[in-house]
Amino acid sequence: MSKKAGAAAAAFEVSVEAGNGSAAAWLDDDGRPRRTGTVWTASAHIITAVIGSGVLSLAWAIAQLGWAAGPAVMLLFALVIYYTSTLLAECYRSGDPVAGKRNYTYMDAVRASLGGAKVRLCGAIQYANLFGVAIGYTIAASISMQAIRRADCFHEKGHGNPCRSSSNPYMILFGVAEVVLSQIPDLDQIWWLSIVAAAMSFTYSAIGLALGVMQTVANGGFRGSLTGVAIGAGVSSTQKIFRSLQAFGNIAFAYSYAIILIEIQDTIKAPPPSEAKVMKKATMISVATTTLFYMLCGCMGYAAFGDEAPDNLLTGFGFYEPYWLLDVANAAIVVHLVGAYQVFVQPLFAFVETRAAASRWSDSAFVTKEVKLGPFFALSVFRLAWRTAFVCVTTVTAMLLPFFGDVVGLLGAVSFWPLTVYFPVEMYIVQRGVRRGSTRWVCLQTLSAACLVVSVAAAAGSIADVIDALKVYRPFSG
Repeated sequence: MSKKAGAAAAAFEVSVEAGNGSAAAWLDDDGRPRRTGTVWTASAHIITAVIGSGVLSLAWAIAQLGWAAGPAVMLLFALVIYYTSTLLAECYRSGDPVAGKRNYTYMDAVRASLGGAKVRLCGAIQYANLFGVAIGYTIAASISMQAIRRADCFHEKGHGNPCRSSSNPYMILFGVAEVVLSQIPDLDQIWWLSIVAAAMSFTYSAIGLALGVMQTVANGGFRGSLTGVAIGAGVSSTQKIFRSLQAFGNIAFAYSYAIILIEIQDTIKAPPPSEAKVMKKATMISVATTTLFYMLCGCMGYAAFGDEAPDNLLTGFGFYEPYWLLDVANAAIVVHLVGAYQVFVQPLFAFVETRAAASRWSDSAFVTKEVKLGPFFALSVFRLAWRTAFVCVTTVTAMLLPFFGDVVGLLGAVSFWPLTVYFPVEMYIVQRGVRRGSTRWVCLQTLSAACLVVSVAAAAGSIADVIDALKVYRPFSG
């Protein structure tokens, strides 16, 4: 073959390969559209999920535990959740961490590693918890919207005016916003919403921190004690115990995001490096960042108010002025929770639409038909109907149970052990072939057992408080 012919053949081969490469550039190894997520977008998703309404209850939680136990418990939860998250990140791919089969959801990972009844148990716990988180975020957002109105009222009419109003209209308004945003098809398409929400979380956390510092300076020093709220007037020994246990649940809720870790990891672009390595780095960045904020906000809130710390730092009106800064902080909370709601419920949406509906009624036009709205968006009739119904149910339930602190504590307690510790530990043991009875196996099981005890105790404390609140509450009274 002549040099000219050889060059022509080589050029032809290169052009064909370039053409194939161009087509393949749109697809990943599983045939799905190429993922584009990075360590920073994954961190934004995590921070959006983690720095949520839970940060507002940390000052109250530390008040129940005191200066000695409060920060120590918070740091311990951070270490446990970081460690179990790294175990869970290893389970995104079955077998080989680079080329193994992808698990798109938390339940897929459980199915691949554990199977059987544990899959059904995991699904029931995970989706019940996601439903509960949606309720909790609806409550928190409505309280913040209500607080904006009350802050303005206090400024105009004085702090002695009750400035009462119902939270129900604000819950409905939040629900309407979520109905609209819920039509975005999947998590990969709301990265921009996560970045905005993460920025908002830093905004209101920073404002809460600044107000706590200002109040501490005005007080002339730190308030609080080593053991927290003292037993005495208004607080019995039983209440002290239950509230301390609820504080564990509040802290667990503030860190909870394991249930959507796999879904976030599924947005990360393909190796190299492996998705697990990127996710571990994103987890380290996110947990370190949130722990710093939590320590500052929780500790400064307790330093400012001592044993009187409210269960919601920015809406409990330990602060009254500057009222406009409170308005900005609470508006940031609302924007953040609008985004966080969507990040959390996407796995539930995906399960119903791809597994429950599409697989069972694949021939139904109602389930599969989409209506094009412009060049970039397609509206599914089924998605519109079912997601709207879901938002309506969570909104109505939130109107029935508007107890911010109690709901937060209960959600954190119920979900912490099974979803954050038990399943990640069991999946990792199977994935990495950890030998039963080995030192590593014993350490992992000891960690799981200890966290189970904490979870049960925290749930007991939160349930006791919910029962007390229901004794005097009238449904839909706001």
